[in-house]
Amino acid sequence: MLGFGKSDIGKLRANNEDAFYVNNEGLGQLSNLFVLADGMGGHNAGEIASKQAISSFCDFITKNSGIMYKQDFLADALAFANKKVHTDAQNNPQFSGMGTTFSACTISENNLYYAHVGDSRIYVVRDGEIKQLTKDHSLVADLVTEGLISEEEAKNHPDKNVLMRAIGTDLQVVVDKGYCSLSDVDYVLLCSDGLTDMVSDQKILDILQSGGEIPDKIDLLITEALEAGGVDNISAIVMGCKDK
Repeated sequence: MLGFGKSDIGKLRANNEDAFYVNNEGLGQLSNLFVLADGMGGHNAGEIASKQAISSFCDFITKNSGIMYKQDFLADALAFANKKVHTDAQNNPQFSGMGTTFSACTISENNLYYAHVGDSRIYVVRDGEIKQLTKDHSLVADLVTEGLISEEEAKNHPDKNVLMRAIGTDLQVVVDKGYCSLSDVDYVLLCSDGLTDMVSDQKILDILQSGGEIPDKIDLLITEALEAGGVDNISAIVMGCKDK
């Protein structure tokens, strides 16, 4: 699979706090790497957090090796990035409270390995269906899980942007990690909530399954989010089979 990514500031934000990293050639012991982060914090701190997290994450991967399970390696790199962002926030008052979501994956031997914190998402498209691999670490996601609100109510809940887990906000962070087979998978999508808050899963699926090259599909996803309001930064990475 080859991956492509793009980010858009959206219609209302003064700056882009999203950041992404696409490497189809390999980094360290990994044959490829795809990362998306959505920062938060005032005075441009969110922009600093997302970029710093990706930089520290990649630095760990470049300098370390020997972990058997790739999802564990990604999780360790993410824990390292978390400490770096948290330390920078503690040492610089103007960055106090900054943090970022973080979703990362690598592909090896027809398997997808991932590590994740926050409410950015990783999806796979298989057999004409789209499936969210990651869990949103948000207040409204917890409320839906507990049966206190419906998924429809969650979409317009006043606290829908409250995260229960993020990179950099605490010295330690619990990282979700896992893997899945890519047999019969057509596409993998990493995206920020600037896309998923504006565009339904069904519409995302329709666009990914439409004709055209992968960069064109990403452009369509971002255009759809902009036309729906574009109230947040919008970022997406799409990986597809070489013959797609």
